[in-house]
Order: sequence, then structure tokens, then C-alpha cells
Amino acid sequence: MNKLLATLIATLVTGAAFAQASAPATPAVVKAEAKAEKAVAAAVKSEAKVEAKADAKVEKAEVKAAEEKTKAVTKSADTKAKAKADVAKADPEDKAKATAKAEKAGANADAKADKTAIKADAKVETVKTNAAADKSVAKVETIAVKAEAKADVKAAGSK
Repeated sequence: MNKLLATLIATLVTGAAFAQASAPATPAVVKAEAKAEKAVAAAVKSEAKVEAKADAKVEKAEVKAAEEKTKAVTKSADTKAKAKADVAKADPEDKAKATAKAEKAGANADAKADKTAIKADAKVETVKTNAAADKSVAKVETIAVKAEAKADVKAAGSK
């Protein structure tokens, strides 16, 4: 308990000494700090806006890709069903030929659906990469604004 109390008193004394040691804020410093806070707030708001926009683009791309995949799988299933129906209608002597044709049509339909899925996923990855780049650029711009604001306040204090 004594150590805790001693630490608190030491912190209080050090804080008070530091507060007295700092120079009084001049009007130029106050003005520079206000300007800096405004610039930083604008940069943070802009960064948040860019992030939200990028996330929305990614979400939209994912939804579109899912729709494209579903459409491709449905089309593949329809093609296979149609081919099986043709096999069922075929004459007994033409069944082997119709079955081979149906299998070929089914394989082609599956391949086309797979290609569509791969392309849709690639588009989503591209959008995700671009979104990450946009977010990174926004973050760097915010950091730059913060650094510039800090430098402006420091320069105003040295005048």
C-alpha cells in the first residue's frame, strides 16, 4: 500500500512539474492545433469512407460471383437433365449412342460451370486486392495528414 501511495504521489508531482514546465499556449499554437485537429478529423473521415466503399465493392462482387456460379450450376443441371431425357426417349438400338452423347454433354456442361466459377472467383479476388490497395492508400494519406498536422503545430510553437 505504501509503495502504491508513493508511486501515485511521485506521478502527481512529476505531472505537476511537467505541466508547469511547458510553455503557455500562444494564439498561433492554439490556432495551429485547431487546424490540425480539423485536418486529422477530415482525413480519418475520408479513410473510413474509402474503407466502407471498398468493403461494399467486395460484398457486391461476392454476391455477383455467387449468382453467376448458381446460374452456371443450374444451367449444367438442366443440360444434363435434357440429355438424360433424350436417352430415355431413344430407341433401344440407339441407347448406347444416346448415352455416350448425354455423358459428353454432361461433361461439357460441368466443365463450363467450373470455368464460370473460376472466372467469378478470380474477379472477386481482383476486387478484394483493389479494395485492400485503396484502404492502404487511404491509411497512408491519413498518416501523412497526421504527421503534417503535428509538424505544423510544432512549427507554430517555435515562432
